[in-house]
Amino acid sequence: MEIFSFLIFIVSYMLVPSLKISAATLSVSQYVTDGETLVSNSGVFELGFFSPGKSTKRYLGIWYKNITSDRAVWVANRENPINDSSGILTFSTTGNLELRQNDSVVWSTNYKKQAQNPVAELLDTGNFVVRNEGDTDPETYSWQSFDYPSDTLLPGMKLGWDLRTGLERKLTSWKSPDDPSAGDFSWGLMLHNYPEFYLMIGTHKYYRTGPWNGLHFSGSSNRTLNPLYEFKYVTTNDLIYASNKVEMFYSFSLIKNSSIVMIVNINETMSDIRTQVWSEVRQKLLIYETTPRDYCDVYAVCGAYANCRITDAPACNCLEGFKPKSPQEWSSMDWSQGCVRPKPLSCQEIDYMDHFVKYVGLKVPDTTYTWLDENINLEECRLKCLNNCSCMAFANSDIRGGGSGCVLWFGDLIDIRQYPTGEQDLYIRMPAKESINQEEHGHNSVKIIIATTIAGISGILSFCIFVIYRVRRSIADNFKTKENIERQLKDLDLPLFDLLTITTATYNFSSNSKIGHGGFGPVYKGKLADGQQIAVKRLSSSSGQGITEFVTEVKLIAKLQHRNLVKLLGFCIKRQEKILVYEYMVNGSLDSFIFDKIKGKFLDWPRRFHIIFGIARGLLYLHQDSRLRIIHRDLKASNVLLDEKLNPKISDFGMARAFGGDQTEGNTNRVVGTYGYMAPEYAVDGLFSIKSDVFSFGILLLEIICGNKNRALCHGNQTLNLVGYAWTLWKEQNVLQLIDSSIKDSCVIPEVLRCIHVSLLCVQQYPEDRPSMTLVIQMLGSETDLIEPKEPGFFPRRFSDEGNLSTIPNHMSSNEELTITALNGR
Repeated sequence: MEIFSFLIFIVSYMLVPSLKISAATLSVSQYVTDGETLVSNSGVFELGFFSPGKSTKRYLGIWYKNITSDRAVWVANRENPINDSSGILTFSTTGNLELRQNDSVVWSTNYKKQAQNPVAELLDTGNFVVRNEGDTDPETYSWQSFDYPSDTLLPGMKLGWDLRTGLERKLTSWKSPDDPSAGDFSWGLMLHNYPEFYLMIGTHKYYRTGPWNGLHFSGSSNRTLNPLYEFKYVTTNDLIYASNKVEMFYSFSLIKNSSIVMIVNINETMSDIRTQVWSEVRQKLLIYETTPRDYCDVYAVCGAYANCRITDAPACNCLEGFKPKSPQEWSSMDWSQGCVRPKPLSCQEIDYMDHFVKYVGLKVPDTTYTWLDENINLEECRLKCLNNCSCMAFANSDIRGGGSGCVLWFGDLIDIRQYPTGEQDLYIRMPAKESINQEEHGHNSVKIIIATTIAGISGILSFCIFVIYRVRRSIADNFKTKENIERQLKDLDLPLFDLLTITTATYNFSSNSKIGHGGFGPVYKGKLADGQQIAVKRLSSSSGQGITEFVTEVKLIAKLQHRNLVKLLGFCIKRQEKILVYEYMVNGSLDSFIFDKIKGKFLDWPRRFHIIFGIARGLLYLHQDSRLRIIHRDLKASNVLLDEKLNPKISDFGMARAFGGDQTEGNTNRVVGTYGYMAPEYAVDGLFSIKSDVFSFGILLLEIICGNKNRALCHGNQTLNLVGYAWTLWKEQNVLQLIDSSIKDSCVIPEVLRCIHVSLLCVQQYPEDRPSMTLVIQMLGSETDLIEPKEPGFFPRRFSDEGNLSTIPNHMSSNEELTITALNGR
């Protein structure tokens, strides 16, 4: 009996048409087994069975045929894998596609529009469709894979809703590189009255694009033409198909070269949306851009009624007219509770009528609770909001042609972001202005009297303080002793550590505790009695500049409070010892990562970009936002420390100079700093300014990108430093050669190119040509066009002994950096 059954199976097998499917189509009489594939007509895409990553389970998927990527762009049975190679794809008796494992159906299509003579075809777009044989009209497809995306958006795919059928097209991440089942991240369109796209983690919002305002998404600052692709957003009013289907969706298409391989997918490991382009030269997918792009893109990071501005330090600030809901938490950099109005709204009271304040260039708030009317103007919109006590803000829904339509916001205004340039204005409801009645005037008079009295007393106290200060300063000038210095530092409201405490914490400054060496002495790791870890900077007794730099550093950094500056915990001055106690940074200095080929791999491009922004914010704070304007004068990779989360913190202020008022520059006969980071006007003439620090930042920025120090290397018949090499490649339009091999897999090319461009602007020969740190942060955080850089300072000369130096940037000569502390300028 068994032999008879086997013979029937063999005969049946021989009667079926060839199983070797080499074409793009599958008819009802054919099927695809594990090991066989469908290939699109031009050989772009392939459909078949695969195992992702290290998994042994089998899935039916679609992938690019001619690129070396094991990542499928679409998976049919992502929730129901097949355990072995017994899978088979075929048509059922009802004309639906079925994926079967033995006698079980693990996946199938289900469509209402039944094809008379169904054919499944894999198109060159990557779309797998079921249609009637001979019918190629997309509107008549019975089913298509583009309607059921996995984690990848291909050119021509739609992300959004078919409002007639209730079909939602959204991306959902894989659980892991080994498991394509639905993960926690999803990207889709929320059908609010004023719709917008969200990147979700489960049911929590992680990022939103902002609503479409007629020109672009409100949360996107990039309105320039993209050289590779263009996108469109189609709303219910824009598109009515012949089949009477109405849709709302986002889609992108390639502009010039349709043969370019470009995909958008959710990366479950890095928690972002990535646009990737295939590089034929490097034979891999390269990151073109990522979303979220920066800290301010994270949903509601600043809370309600707060504005996130990436160029500010800190990035979160209350909107004008609002104050922190919890000042204590706000000052500690916890902005989650957001801001509130100082006075309550009065709404319909005649004498206290609310008014609206205009805010320009914002990513408008979350649109969950909104009302939309596309047929009224802005004044009608204002009146509707004013007459509704629950309405908190209004704006034009479409900003084209001077603006049209109306959208109202209800409830707290959440997830607002400021861009350097922007067209969309938001009008926020504010309490009534001061009343003009007599009672209010009376209150104001009392307030004026009280304020005048307080001002008079404050003036007397200020005069006394001034006199005391002058006397103390005179005494300090006349008696330059260590005791007077100790007395000065005690007044800083900073802990004075006992020498015994420090020696105990560092095991008597043992060599095993030593973690580095600065310009004026060694640095040790210590542990206090309460378990707190500290970094101890012990100024060398042989340093002739020790006392001066010690007092400078203590006085400056004691008053500095910024998340990107290292925190001074206290100091110790006893006999010959001059010691500074800092918070301990577990990851050490930045140079230990970027100049190390092993550790450098831990700093991928997103982390390096985060570090670049952090350093820039810290430097901006020193130059502009601190109590005194401070020029660091020794910014370099070894003076940037990394905490446990790899957040950068600028350290070592022993060479810094502080100015009051509007002063931004000075000169000195004693040049201090490090060769390779010094601006030319400072190294040669002793002239320093905030632009000297900008020059150093430009060098540091190049080093972070390249993973090499600014040292000599050979290029052609010239011996160049890193800046010279970068400038040569810039002129040759070949700057991608600069990118550190450790970050090539993770780099976002437009971001890297912009950073290189900014670095060359920072290292220009003349200070007046260099940007300020405010402008640097704006350039790094936006996508506006940048000016062409001029030739950098200290452009290297030709050397005769070139043969002794490496010709490969990643293997530059190993001379140590030289710190200059006593060089007379001209």
